[in-house]
Amino acid sequence: MTTAGSGALSKKELERYSRQLVLPEVGMGGQRKLKSSRVLVVGVGGLGIPASTYLAAAGVGEIGIVDHDKVEVSNIHRQPLYAEGDAGRQKVEVARERLRETNPNVSVFPHNVRLDRSNALDIIRGYDVVLDCTDNFPTRYLVNDACVIARTPDVYASVFRFDGQSSVFAAESGPCYRCLFPVPPPPGAVQDCAESGVMGVLPGLMGTIQAAQALNILLGNGRALVGRLLLFNGSEMTFEEVKVRKDPECPVCSPAPRIRELIDYDEFCGLRREEARREEVAPSELKRMLGSETKVVLLDIREPYERQLCSIGSSRHIPIGELAQRAGELDREEELVVYCHVGVRSAAAVGLLKSLGFRKARSLAGGIRAWAEEVDSSIPVY
Repeated sequence: MTTAGSGALSKKELERYSRQLVLPEVGMGGQRKLKSSRVLVVGVGGLGIPASTYLAAAGVGEIGIVDHDKVEVSNIHRQPLYAEGDAGRQKVEVARERLRETNPNVSVFPHNVRLDRSNALDIIRGYDVVLDCTDNFPTRYLVNDACVIARTPDVYASVFRFDGQSSVFAAESGPCYRCLFPVPPPPGAVQDCAESGVMGVLPGLMGTIQAAQALNILLGNGRALVGRLLLFNGSEMTFEEVKVRKDPECPVCSPAPRIRELIDYDEFCGLRREEARREEVAPSELKRMLGSETKVVLLDIREPYERQLCSIGSSRHIPIGELAQRAGELDREEELVVYCHVGVRSAAAVGLLKSLGFRKARSLAGGIRAWAEEVDSSIPVY
């Protein structure tokens, strides 16, 4: 991480920030403080775009931006930093160009990575404040935990349809995100923007609130949203506030934390289990598929001695130990249902096949044992 600017202001900067400089709460000292500050924006989408834009315009010396996505046309209605001509480009590269155009005195550091437990602490420790502008639960818990461990304020916001919320977590003596949401919702219980929709102006408003919070923290002015959750209703145009108390038994921010290092947040939020479930076929569903006009290939990956005991229909047989070498015998475009004894090996086999380009491969849930118990009782159970 390059060291932030010395804080000295040029004549051009004095002109640029003149409206801020005349504020007693900012002045020359505050503006120099901003120029020497570092802020990390995690996610340069609907929230991150307005947040980073106003931070750059305000003169924050170094702005880090984290995102591994590319610009899509569907982004633009709520991410106006991008244009249709940017579609297909990395978000962090486009954002860096536009933020530098907004203020050439600011250094912008793109982190074109997926933030995870292997890199989050190394990145976050280089900044004074972190803005959580993400749209998924695993990353929110990741950012929160990393900020608690790194002792860095986490300025949070989220949006849903016409509603928004914001708070400041992981601040000294204040609660963290886990104090408010001890456990994540079940996978699929909360729709994302693609499914539920969002009014484009709403992320702009909430991202601007995040920027204002970050500036207050850096300047030491005003009252940050520590221990307070700000709720905005865009339909009724109302703001409400809810108190958030620090959990004395929080696994991360309590005096005796149980979580002292970053964990697998996809697993914590149940996404790995949900992904595995989506890649399974229930015995009843397979029965329906086999009785319809759907062309489905059954692949038995058990050992030869198991196949001598029983099998399902006219299935093909490739033992799992030979699957990587013999995958070329299979058609990548066919509907493929893989089965073993109880579904454990077939799930691993599907993972291997997916990595080899078999997009339509799924595992028989419970294996041939479940098939025998639920569909075909003539098959011996072993």
